[in-house]
Amino acid sequence: MRIAVTYENGQIFQHFGHTEQFKVYDVSDGKIISAEIVDTNGSGHGALAGVLNALKVDTLICGGIGGGAQAALAAAGIKLYGGVSGETDQAVEALLKDKLEFNPDVQCSHHEHHGEGHSCGEHGCGSEHHCESK
Repeated sequence: MRIAVTYENGQIFQHFGHTEQFKVYDVSDGKIISAEIVDTNGSGHGALAGVLNALKVDTLICGGIGGGAQAALAAAGIKLYGGVSGETDQAVEALLKDKLEFNPDVQCSHHEHHGEGHSCGEHGCGSEHHCESK
């Protein structure tokens, strides 16, 4: 199993589409066997699903995430645990123990006013985003 977590200074970064790093964990027999921090090289939003796919990640833990990115992750076969906050290492340990608290209905609020089929890259929305669990 390979788990990626949106990462900033040891914490779960709260906006998937703007994360600059993932912490990627390799897991075997329910235990973390290695972890590394991987730079996204400027990729954002839906393109990040491709980054995770190339890293052979099968699970993502993150904070806020928009619908387009959720769809891209689903298409790549990556299981999503959204609406999570706190330390990355603790979140992975909780997931491995089936104790991770997450929000299956997490949604990034700046995506709501755009309607179906929206991709954030289409409108240059800048950094005034507010992601939250609903």
